Amino acid sequence: MWSAFQSQVRRNSSFADGVALAKIKCTPDANGSALADPWLVRDQRTNKRSARSLKIPQKIGCTNVFREEYIYFFPFHAWRSPLKYSCYFAAILLVSTMVFAQRRQPNKPSEPSVTPTATGEPAEEKFPPEAGVVPPPKPEAPKSVFEGMKYRLVGPFRGGRVLAVAGVPGQPDTYYFGAVAGGMWKTTDGGLNWRPLWDKFPEASPSIGAIAVAPSDPNVVYVGTGEACIRGNIVMGNGVYKSIDAGKTWKFIGLRDTYSIGRMIVDPKDPNVVYVAALGHPFGPNTTRGIFRSRDGGKTWQRVLYVDDKTGGIDIQFDLSNPNILFAGMWQAVRKPWTMESGGPGSGLYRSADGGDTWKKLTGNGLPEGTIGRIGVATTPNPNRVYALIEAEKGGLFRSDDGGEKWQLVNDDRRYRQ
Repeated sequence: MWSAFQSQVRRNSSFADGVALAKIKCTPDANGSALADPWLVRDQRTNKRSARSLKIPQKIGCTNVFREEYIYFFPFHAWRSPLKYSCYFAAILLVSTMVFAQRRQPNKPSEPSVTPTATGEPAEEKFPPEAGVVPPPKPEAPKSVFEGMKYRLVGPFRGGRVLAVAGVPGQPDTYYFGAVAGGMWKTTDGGLNWRPLWDKFPEASPSIGAIAVAPSDPNVVYVGTGEACIRGNIVMGNGVYKSIDAGKTWKFIGLRDTYSIGRMIVDPKDPNVVYVAALGHPFGPNTTRGIFRSRDGGKTWQRVLYVDDKTGGIDIQFDLSNPNILFAGMWQAVRKPWTMESGGPGSGLYRSADGGDTWKKLTGNGLPEGTIGRIGVATTPNPNRVYALIEAEKGGLFRSDDGGEKWQLVNDDRRYRQ
């Protein structure tokens, strides 16, 4: 296209040998040809400059020849005045430089206009602190008051498994715990620090089965030795011990041949009335098992519930509104090095309404039939509501809403009944 345009220039101009110093800007005329604005040429033979207008046929229109070109030219009379010529030439160079620089600059997204400061720097944008902040989702209402509670290890880091733990009413940072082979421990700062209580008391067995703090006198603490989760390698207990100075000193108070103790409770109003659920010898029969009661702080003991020499007490609880009403779980079990026999006719759930003087075995009325194994009991502030966790083929968690007369199964998950 460019060579065709040069041929047209030679045919319509006497300056055929001239060289264009300015590119042509053209517009179509009425008859369809393109009218070129004046353009400046230099004659190579005379070195003279002149400006001419020429017509370009439509077939060599500017749209095809000079597509995307920027055109600059002198007016016809500009070259006659050297001063004006110099000014025009300088202006053309400046505009050309700006235009070509703009053409070669890569495209950038437009930016919002910012009023410049006195130094030429854009003013710093300021936004409110909450601008663009996505508010966090609102937490769902807890489904239970215990939903946010999480267990964490508070130590101490010795002693083995733990079955016995007791708090002190009115002292939220004071706790006792007993390990199955690590003795008694106490904390008074919510578990940050623990102090061993039996390191200098070698008489007592290091296996702790149950702990009971007297609600009416927190200085009185009873401890039953020997764990009742009978395994093939358990440490035997050697009776019940008592402290009357919050664990500083201890004294043996009896029931040495019980060997394994599952639970102890103290009357909420009288620190001298204490009950012991003793499982007895894990590996053989013996008679020092069942439910025992002392009304003189452990000086003397009575066996108030006994089934046979293979069945012992595993749990006992007060009715929280009336300490004369008690529930006790009896468990027929024997441990052998290679196996364990759990359950039999001796197992059962019992109730007393006279402080343990007499007992009634609860059967039927919703309780499971057949072979019964281990039984756990829990009472509530509602005197009519009682729970029992029973090991049986159709066992599970049972609830009574009439003080133990009738029962209903509320959870049969097998993990809770074996």
